[in-house]
Amino acid sequence: MDDAARSVAVRVTGRVQGVSFRAWTKERAEVFGLNGWVRNETDGSVSACLSGPPDAVERMLGEMRRGPSPAKVDTLDVRDADAPAAGFAVQR
Repeated sequence: MDDAARSVAVRVTGRVQGVSFRAWTKERAEVFGLNGWVRNETDGSVSACLSGPPDAVERMLGEMRRGPSPAKVDTLDVRDADAPAAGFAVQR
């Protein structure tokens, strides 16, 4: 991993499926210039991997704590992760 980049794995719980959370996450991550992916999990949570400049990752995590307007985020669990592939993907 590049020393100038930070990569994190994120698990978001609450009302985060069926509220366009994945599409919103992809859009916001691209605005911040981040690489990674986002997907729905079978337990109703959303998982994501984000990588990029540390300040951009922190700003994105702040955005994810709120989510898009129809969402209600209960928890945001964050841990360090390996860098994902370039670009940003919405996974099923």
